[in-house]
Amino acid sequence: MSNPLVLIPARMKASRLPGKPLADILGEPMIVHVWRRAVEAGIGAVVVATDEARIVAAVEAAGGRAVMTRADHPTGSDRIREAADIVDPERRHDVIVNVQGDFPTLAPSAIAASIAPLADPAVDIATLVGEIHDAEERTAPSVVKLVGSEVGPRRLRALYFTRATAPYGEGPLYHHVGIYAYRRAALDRFVSLPQSPLEKRESLEQLRALENGMRIDAMIIDQVPRGVDTPPDLERARALLQSRPGA
Repeated sequence: MSNPLVLIPARMKASRLPGKPLADILGEPMIVHVWRRAVEAGIGAVVVATDEARIVAAVEAAGGRAVMTRADHPTGSDRIREAADIVDPERRHDVIVNVQGDFPTLAPSAIAASIAPLADPAVDIATLVGEIHDAEERTAPSVVKLVGSEVGPRRLRALYFTRATAPYGEGPLYHHVGIYAYRRAALDRFVSLPQSPLEKRESLEQLRALENGMRIDAMIIDQVPRGVDTPPDLERARALLQSRPGA
């Protein structure tokens, strides 16, 4: 793990908030805010992957880099695999970090933390979680929970991901944050695998990796960023960033 490449997939066809990558937040498109957070993480080159020329133009106007990918990718993972091959055909980058394009409030330190488990050669994919403190989130199917075993300080080995309230009994529940750091070979393998039964049942792409014996570890972060999926989410992100110095 020596040379990460951060890729941010972005597309315009969100059903609940069409065109959301270009939604204005404090005078800049949301995708530019996400790009800035990734750059501030300081872990490697940052590139936006999209099928929309307007997103490319917005990122380049802010001084960033974006590449055009095919429009027919079924998942963001497929999009970043194509983008990685475009940006780095020589495969100099051995870690590919997938940062979702609708996390404008994501802390740069969280992006940096996402690659830490890959220092362990047994780990194929790394991700993030935060402890759930809100009672509503404990039962909400929209909040994906990680069930895992502690394997180090603030680090869990993922045993399962679910929309249900799990595990049962006393103890913390963990909200999964959809950021993934893949070993390059693990990303290649992952996108080559067919959808798995539990992936289809839970509508959770990461279960494909677990069902095929791949190891996912997660770092525990203090604050879970809220994704932007609806107009109220967008207003919340605007208010939060307005309150941050230097936002």
